[in-house]
Amino acid sequence: MSEQTVWRFSDDRGQVSTAGRRPARVLAYVQAGAALWDHGIRPSGIFGSGHDDPVVPDEAKTGSLPLAGVAYVGAGAALDVDALLNGEPDLVVAVSYGGGQVYGLDPETAKHLEGHVPVVVIDVGQARTLAEIGDRFAELARSLGAEEPAAAGQELDAARDRLRALVAGPDRARVLALSPAGREQAHLARPRMWPELRVLAELGVGLVEPAEGPGANWSTVGWDQAAALEPAVVLADIRAHATALPGDGPWAAVAGSARVVPWNPEPVCSARAHARFLALVADALEA
Repeated sequence: MSEQTVWRFSDDRGQVSTAGRRPARVLAYVQAGAALWDHGIRPSGIFGSGHDDPVVPDEAKTGSLPLAGVAYVGAGAALDVDALLNGEPDLVVAVSYGGGQVYGLDPETAKHLEGHVPVVVIDVGQARTLAEIGDRFAELARSLGAEEPAAAGQELDAARDRLRALVAGPDRARVLALSPAGREQAHLARPRMWPELRVLAELGVGLVEPAEGPGANWSTVGWDQAAALEPAVVLADIRAHATALPGDGPWAAVAGSARVVPWNPEPVCSARAHARFLALVADALEA
């Protein structure tokens, strides 16, 4: 590292970002910003994806990040280089679902952005475990001079132990993860495709595996087919762009006798956030 290079980080594209001083004004994709907050970094701004509202951030994705004082610069097609640079960030933290493509930004926008400011991309795709994704955010936070409190790791260990003990018996409750798709259909998650769900499976939770068929991440079925699976616990996608849960009728047939746990398929990748999610699942199973 030269005398002129004070900060250096190699991202998940293998691209090295450097700066003459440690970045202090971080603009991040909302999921990354929430993770960095749990690691002790307060982003100066956040941005969303094409699924998100261009004016209001999706609070299902923001975790414990306090939105007061954190600028939301927008989302979707209206998000250009000028909007991203308006708050004068000295680092942009984005995510990718593989292949190094920056999620939530037009490729040309991402390309031009890197001509103005260092861009770090963390891969949050299915090829990685949740722990591996969390480790990368932890490494980035340490490079920026912060670290998640040790107590967060202890909370996660305790949550894992509790959940493992709850499902240790031979009769495991059926847990179904889904995303509502209106009054006619639901998207059922294929657990092996979601890092957070794979953790539940590793701990012994009885996740329902949809039938083989079209859809790599989801199996789209009618609500009657979802109800026929008779889940005891439903992990329901609460992101703003997921179609609102129907209040009665087909949804009631699935959730009427089940415990419903709010689930964000774009999880905040920190020990504290993951411990909270495991605790919610454990509460539902215990009830």
